[in-house]
Amino acid sequence: MHGRMLVLAGILLSAFNLRTAVTSLTPLLDVLGTQFGFGPTVAGLLGMVPTAAFAVAGVGTPRLAHRLGLERTAVLSMALAASGLLWRSLSGGTGGLLGGSALALAGMGIGNVILPPLVKRYFPDRIGPLSSLYITVLQLGTILPALLAVPLADAAGWRVSMGVWTLVAAAAILPWLGVLRIERRAGSTLARMHDHAVAPGDEAPELAAPPARGRVWRTGLGWGLALMFGTTSLVTYAMFTWLPKLLVEAGGSPAFGGYMLALYSALGMVGALTMPSLATRMRNPFPLALVCAACHLSAFAGLLWAPMAAPLLWAVLLGLGPSTFPLTLTLVNLRTRSAAGSASLSGFMQGVGYGLSCLGPLLFGWLHERSLGWGMPFAFLALCVGVMLAGAWLACRPAILEDRW
Repeated sequence: MHGRMLVLAGILLSAFNLRTAVTSLTPLLDVLGTQFGFGPTVAGLLGMVPTAAFAVAGVGTPRLAHRLGLERTAVLSMALAASGLLWRSLSGGTGGLLGGSALALAGMGIGNVILPPLVKRYFPDRIGPLSSLYITVLQLGTILPALLAVPLADAAGWRVSMGVWTLVAAAAILPWLGVLRIERRAGSTLARMHDHAVAPGDEAPELAAPPARGRVWRTGLGWGLALMFGTTSLVTYAMFTWLPKLLVEAGGSPAFGGYMLALYSALGMVGALTMPSLATRMRNPFPLALVCAACHLSAFAGLLWAPMAAPLLWAVLLGLGPSTFPLTLTLVNLRTRSAAGSASLSGFMQGVGYGLSCLGPLLFGWLHERSLGWGMPFAFLALCVGVMLAGAWLACRPAILEDRW
C-alpha cells in the first residue's frame, strides 16, 4: 500500500507540473517583449514551443519508457522540467527564453505521455476516478501560474514570477525517488509490465492482457484520437498565447487579460471532474464532443464580434470547449487492455496531436498580423473544431486497440 501511495503522490505532483511552463509565460509576453525587444512573430514562436516539444516527446517517450521503465522516465521528466524552468528564469535574451522553455516542455511532454499508462498500471480498477483526479490537478497547475504571473512580476520581477515554479517541479521528483528506492529494496520493479503486479505487498494485480504489438498508425482509433487531441490542443494553445493580447487590444488591461486567462484555464476543471466519469458510463461519448464544439464556436463568435460585451461569458464558454482534452486522455485507457497498449496509444496520439497543434499559436498570430484583425484567425479555429468532430467520430466508437492490431 505504501508503494501505491507514493505512486499516487508522484502522479499528482507530476500532473501539477505539466503546464506551468506555458501559463507562467504567456501573461508576461508584453513585459518580455519590451525587455528583450521582440514582437508578435517571436511571441507566436514562444507559443509554438510547447506543442513542438510535446510532439517530439510523444514520438520518443514510449521507446524511452520501454528502456528505462515508467518510474525512471517520470524522474527524468520532472528533472528536465525543473532544469528548463530555472534556465529560462535566468536567461538574458530571447534565445534563453526559447531554450529554457524547450527543455522544460520536453520534460513536461514526457510526463504527458507516461501518466495515462501509470494510471493504467497501478490503478486499473480506478481508471475513471484517478483520471479525473490527476487531470483536475493538471488544471490547477495550469490556472495558478496564469493567475499569479502578473502580480508576482509586479511584486518581485518577471524572473521570480517564472522561476518559482522550478521548486514545484523539483518537489515532484521526490515521490518517484521513493518508488525507485522501494524497487531496489524489493529487488524487482514495483509493477512489471509483463505480470502487471501493482506494488510489493499489494494484492490488486491487473488482469492479464496480451502484450502490446502492432502499429497504432494503422488504426482508425489511433488517428481519430490523434485528430481529436491535436485540434483540441491547437485551439487551446492558440488561446493560451493570444487571449490576453486580444482582450488588451479590445480595451482591457494586461492584468485583466491574465485574469481571463486564469478563468479560461480554471474552467478546464469542469471537464476534468466530469468527462472521465461520463465517458466510462457511455458506450459512445460522441455527444460530449458535440457539446464541446458548440461551446467553442459560441465563444469564438463572442470574442470576434463583441469581446468586451460579455468577456466572462466568452471565457467560460471558451474554457468548457477543451473538455475534449480529458475525454481523449480517458479514452486512451478505455480503448486499451494493457499499460503497454496505453503507452503506445498515448505516445502516438500526443506525438501526432501536438505536432498538428504546433500550427495553432503561430498560424493564429500570422493570420492576425496579415489581416490586421481577428476574423481570419477565428475562421481557422472554427475549421479546426470541425476536424475535431471528425476525429471524435472515429475515436468515440466502441473499439479496443489490441483487437485492431
